[in-house]
Formats: sequence, structure tokens, C-alpha cells
Amino acid sequence: MIKPILWQDGHLTIIDQTRLPSELVYLEMADHRMVGDAIRTMKVRGAPALGIIAAYGLALGAGGIQATSTDQLLTEVDAIAGALAATRPTAVNLFQALERMQATARSARDKGTVEDLKATLVAEAQRIDEENLDADCRIGELGAELIEAGTTVLTHCNAGALATAGCGTALGVIRAAHIGGRNIQVLATETRPLLQGARLTAYELMREGIPVTLITDSMAGFFLHRGEVSAVIVGADRIAANGDVANKIGTYTLSVLAAEHGVPFYVAAPTTTVDMKLASGDEIPIEERGPEEVTHIKGVAVAPEGVKVANPAFDVTPHMYVTALITERGVLREPFHDRIRKILIRED
Repeated sequence: MIKPILWQDGHLTIIDQTRLPSELVYLEMADHRMVGDAIRTMKVRGAPALGIIAAYGLALGAGGIQATSTDQLLTEVDAIAGALAATRPTAVNLFQALERMQATARSARDKGTVEDLKATLVAEAQRIDEENLDADCRIGELGAELIEAGTTVLTHCNAGALATAGCGTALGVIRAAHIGGRNIQVLATETRPLLQGARLTAYELMREGIPVTLITDSMAGFFLHRGEVSAVIVGADRIAANGDVANKIGTYTLSVLAAEHGVPFYVAAPTTTVDMKLASGDEIPIEERGPEEVTHIKGVAVAPEGVKVANPAFDVTPHMYVTALITERGVLREPFHDRIRKILIRED
């Protein structure tokens, strides 16, 4: 299993996902500023992984602060959390992890020394990492039961080990089905931005011996129309209270195509991806990335200089197109709002 984020003996190391699949490069994060840059430049990405790296980034930043009191350290912790929160806007896991870390710091402020508080933050980040791994693996187990043997599953973007604590969400379901002997095939879309399906999903599946065929995003309708896809399964970066799902750009298109062809459309995500503060997907902030990701590939221009570019990184799939949400606490179907609320209350 690939572990994209490692904390060992006070050192934070990540896989530079922009270098895959040609190079497997590990980067040591010297401070929280490096962590922020790694998030912003997508060296680390994927909603669950962003929560984990943000938590460790905050702990790493706190560890480097020369504070004379826990109150001073807490002020600095809040500033670091603000800087990390400003890196990317869509994946709610990042914000939830930072809020949890800040709450832990406030609770521990009067219970020990500055060094005790720093150690508490490290321990909390490790708990977030471990909880994510457990949740992702459970998602795989539950989701595999929905995958029919001997069929082809289509997935979009990368929701595998690289995007999580190590098990994956959408690819975790696919992996569990493969290990369970279901003899499935996978169609993986190339996925903008940064061709994460082509570079990362294909890499992960091939590494694990899972049969995969790479297609461009615009080919999905062709294969669905021919009846060659039995299910579509994707991850999520934020799920609103009503079940609307924000995921990588192109997901909405796939959901409509799946509905048109009578193919189930599954979203695999941990409950930390749910944002009950947002009533619907209309309220989810959508990240707009730089034009060079569209006009250039590896620094080589593929479009006319000066062309106007729109580059939203995500779109929103209305809950009416979602067959089921696969979470670590169960497989949820309509009415999503009531069932999401119920499992979150049970979680609390």
C-alpha cells in the first residue's frame, strides 16, 4: 500500500505527486510553509490527504515556534492554521482537520507546558491520520459489495491511496473488489487538471495488478453507450447536507451520462468530507486554477498564446444523480439529507 504522507521521528515526508508516474520522489517538509506550497502546487492532493497533511503541517509549524507560554504558542498555531486554510478552497477535509487541531490546542492550553502542547498536536495529527486510514479501508469493504463480478467499472480523477491515508476511497472499493476475486476491469479517465487519472490512477492500478484501460474524459459516453460500463465510482472533495457532491471537474458530466444509460453512479468518501454547514452544492466554493494547466503540458504550449482560459478544478453533481454514497458508516441512499444527518449524529 502506498503511503503518501509519512510522519517519523518528528519528520514529515510526502510523495511529490507531480513527479509521478515517471519518478517516485519523496520530499521532506522543513516547515509549515513548505506544506502550504505542497498543497497549493498539488504535490499532495486528494480531500482526505489534504486533511492529514494540514494536521501534520500545523503540528510541524508549532514544533518550530519558540514560545514562552502556551498562550503565545496558541496564537501562533492559529496564524499557521489560517495560512494553511488559504491554500485551496474546495476540499472540506482540510478545514475540518485544522479546526480539530485548533480545538485540541485550546483544550490543552492550560494542561501543561509549551512542549506538552506541541506533543499533543503531534499526537492529534497522528490520530487524524490513523482514523482516516481506518475509514478508507472500511469504505473499500462496504463498497466492494456493490461491484458485480466480471464487470467493468469506470472511475474519474484519482481517489486512491495517493489521495488518502493509504487505502483510497473509490480505488479502495476497486481494490477490495479485486482482492475479493471479483475479476473486474477498470476504465480510468485521464482527468484534468494535471491529468491525475492518467498519471496517478493508472499508476496505482497497474502497480497493484488491477486491469486498467486509460481513456480520455470525452470518451466516457462512448463506452457507456456501448454497454461496456457496469458502474461509475468516484471520490469527493465536499458533500453538502443534501447529498450534492463536489468532485474533480468532469464528474457532473459522468453522472448525467450514467443516469442516461441506467448505470449506477457511486460516490465513495469518508464522513469527514460531509459539510453540514452547506445546504446544497450551490454553496460549495469551486477552485479556479491557473490557465497554464490548460495551455501547457509539462511546460510546452499546446494552445495559442493569449487565449482566454477557464479552469475550474471541480464541478458539483446534484444528489439526484447519485445512486449511493459509500461511507465508512454505511452505504447511504436517498433521502440523503436525513441519512447523512443520522450517521453524523451517531458518530458524535
